[in-house]
Amino acid sequence: MRRNTFRFSRWLAPLAVLALAACAPAPIYKPVPGAVIVTPMQVSQTPERYTSGDVIWGGRIVQVTNLSDHSEVEVLAYPLDSSQRPKANDSGNGRFIVAMPGYVEPLDYPSVSLITVSGKLNGSRAGKVGEANYVFPLVSATQSHVWTRKELEQGRNNVSFGLGVGVGIH
Repeated sequence: MRRNTFRFSRWLAPLAVLALAACAPAPIYKPVPGAVIVTPMQVSQTPERYTSGDVIWGGRIVQVTNLSDHSEVEVLAYPLDSSQRPKANDSGNGRFIVAMPGYVEPLDYPSVSLITVSGKLNGSRAGKVGEANYVFPLVSATQSHVWTRKELEQGRNNVSFGLGVGVGIH
């Protein structure tokens, strides 16, 4: 009998992991062969090394600036999860500017919203974050996605394990 229990438990753990992984949404953008796998912080330190590379980056929208022929979205970068959602509870990976053709409605790209962008590196620009000098990598967007709360929660594991005593007062 003990032997059957061991055999069963040996298969239970991998099946549980597989079931939880199946719940996670697929990435929204297909990785481009030869894409640059670096953070915006790394690019800002040596932008000449990464000209014209394809990237998929994401983070929190800082601000939208509409210019005469295009719009720019400044983003505080975060690492992406397996579904390409920004992990906002992680530390930032620098900042970058997304260039988009035409006019971008700031209400469609509200500050503090999370965004994922697919595009091509297009140089860099010196600027400021507060009073500090900063070099912003520039990304010419081919696609962008602003995440809704529902999308961010989709596929997350809502099960938690722990020990302790809970007391509820109604």
